[in-house]
Amino acid sequence: MIKRIAVLTTGGDAPGMNAAIRAVVRCAVSKKVEVMGVFRGWWGLINDEMKPFDHRSVSGIINQGGTILKTGRCPEFKTREGQERAFANIKKNNIDGLIVIGGNGSFEAAHLFYERYKVPCVGIPASIDNDVNGIDYTIGVDTAINTALAAIDNIRDTATSMERIFVVEVMGRDCGFIALAVALAGGCEEVIIPERKFDLGAICHDIVEANLRGKMSWILVVAEGAGQAVDISKKITEMTSLETRPVILGHVQRGGRPTAVSRDLGLRLGQAAVDSLLSGVADKAVGFHGGKVVEVDFTTAIQKKELKIDTWYNLIKTLT
Repeated sequence: MIKRIAVLTTGGDAPGMNAAIRAVVRCAVSKKVEVMGVFRGWWGLINDEMKPFDHRSVSGIINQGGTILKTGRCPEFKTREGQERAFANIKKNNIDGLIVIGGNGSFEAAHLFYERYKVPCVGIPASIDNDVNGIDYTIGVDTAINTALAAIDNIRDTATSMERIFVVEVMGRDCGFIALAVALAGGCEEVIIPERKFDLGAICHDIVEANLRGKMSWILVVAEGAGQAVDISKKITEMTSLETRPVILGHVQRGGRPTAVSRDLGLRLGQAAVDSLLSGVADKAVGFHGGKVVEVDFTTAIQKKELKIDTWYNLIKTLT
């Protein structure tokens, strides 16, 4: 019987993590299960940085971005020594199971930890990249898209007024979901993502042709894993002789108040994670797929997520 669980946030932060923490704590407490909040992710497990959480511990956090538990990368957890220390602290604190809030890197670590020590782990997918396989959306991606979209809407105002080309760099080291989504919703003319090869010469040809037809402004969105806005804008200027400016949105996309969608996902998946863990589920993540809560093996969740790239890209170009 599970009497005490621990909840931690690992990897990159995502808006809506606090909503998930709130749901985990309050749903567990309602079932007479004690909760330990672990600070700074895996590092907190290794260094025994945790404390009991109750109903009041998570008051007033639902509208806050980031995570009250803090988070970060932890190379030490990849070592046998680091994992041994984490396991010793789990036993010391009488913890019967873990709820890990994070992305595919977090789930890979949780899977390896479960395989080695058999501590039940259930994951809640939270990542602005929406790169967890087997589910539709991760906590935080809707907020990140809307943050980037608001910036692009502002950039379009000056692009139109100054008749310039802008290259806007958004987050997405390995996944182009944010770039595709904001390029489509923002009415942008081009998008460059890691999953699709691009021909800058062909893009410049399109820009020049459009310019000759009287189209004087252009917005190109690039995911950080596919190229750098500074380099691409410089090359476009050299190849077209048209003034091009780079804009790098950076970590502003990670912060801010979570949208209703991000909060809703956090709350509902927090409840689902507690229910799954208490029912004996382990080594899985919970998420929404096709409008229903599903349980996905960690080994599946960490695989490369396939996007409908051609469908999205062709629509972006059709609407240009």
